Amino acid sequence: MSSTVELTKDNFDDVVSGADFVLINFWATWCGPCKRFAPVYDRVAAKHEDLVFTKVETDSQAELSAAFEISSVPTLMIVRDNIAVYAQPGALPEAALEDVIRQARALDMDEVRASVAEAQAKAGEGSGPANG
Repeated sequence: MSSTVELTKDNFDDVVSGADFVLINFWATWCGPCKRFAPVYDRVAAKHEDLVFTKVETDSQAELSAAFEISSVPTLMIVRDNIAVYAQPGALPEAALEDVIRQARALDMDEVRASVAEAQAKAGEGSGPANG
């Protein structure tokens, strides 16, 4: 059984919103670093059965790639509780990928949600009626 799920625009919302912790590997068939990273990603996926490992082929899923402003492949993204907590281009060695997962697991998601809410509130300042 493959431990990674192929994401498309049709299943993206169901897969990502249906899981607490999702890794997304944005890749392309013509990309050498992507081909070298794929077996590393698959090995790590096999070790973390509690997480959802996914991949997006950027050429066939151009809308998803554009939505996430993917300009370089491979790009790894981690989504926890429907919040992107990590996004970085480049192929990672296995130890580095494990470390990124460890750090993402250690995040206090209440703090992350509070930070996101604060940023959204600041972005909303200046619009609407002024409060006295």
